[in-house]
Amino acid sequence: MIKRSLVFGVAAAAAIGFQACGTADAAEVKVLTSVALTAALDELAPVFEKQSGNKVTIVYGLAAEMRKRVLDGESADVVLIVRPMMDELQKQNKLAANSLVNVVSTPVALAARAGAPKPNIATVEAFKSALLAAKSIVYADPAKGGASGVIFARVLDRLGIADQMKAKTILVPGAQAADVVAKGEAELGVAQGSEIVPVAGAALVGPMPGELASTTVFAAAIGADSKSAAAAKTFIDFLNSAQVTPQFKAKGFER
Repeated sequence: MIKRSLVFGVAAAAAIGFQACGTADAAEVKVLTSVALTAALDELAPVFEKQSGNKVTIVYGLAAEMRKRVLDGESADVVLIVRPMMDELQKQNKLAANSLVNVVSTPVALAARAGAPKPNIATVEAFKSALLAAKSIVYADPAKGGASGVIFARVLDRLGIADQMKAKTILVPGAQAADVVAKGEAELGVAQGSEIVPVAGAALVGPMPGELASTTVFAAAIGADSKSAAAAKTFIDFLNSAQVTPQFKAKGFER
């Protein structure tokens, strides 16, 4: 888990053009979110702070961890994790009514080391062959609850190669797969596209093909017990504004 308090000062703020709400009613906005959004939010939160006058404190962790923390009673002004978990939180009355909206999505994808030949994964059979040919592969430990790891473990079972892959599999606790590939410690990696694109030394090969394809949708809502609901809504509106779409896309997200 990483906790960062993000402060003023991004030169690109003026270029984004989000309408500031002023500082008269400045507030602190606590955000519980997935590590998959780290690269994008670390850029965007200071922009929002400068333009709104509000302070944003972001707590990153695995989506499953954030879900549990909210269910266990931790308060947050904004919760931003995968849509199915958000729907569950809504049913448990942990989110403010009528505040749940989709923000961005990203595919579960394959990574290779930058500069290395990219395997052919255009079809399911080609993808299967690439996995079997790889000397090593890294992905998030499904037991830890990382969405891409859970999805990929099911893919291995579906392809009937789970046992064959075990001896050359490296499991990481969270979003470190692309970093392991970049260091040359694994030949291939599987992660959210947004966890691959920002990593220097790693290259996005492409999303899983055909019927194996899986896109993770991240949704945001105001926490049910938020004491800064107005500021929280402003932050969610900022994340959904067209002006920040290029920043999200540059980090491997889609709208």
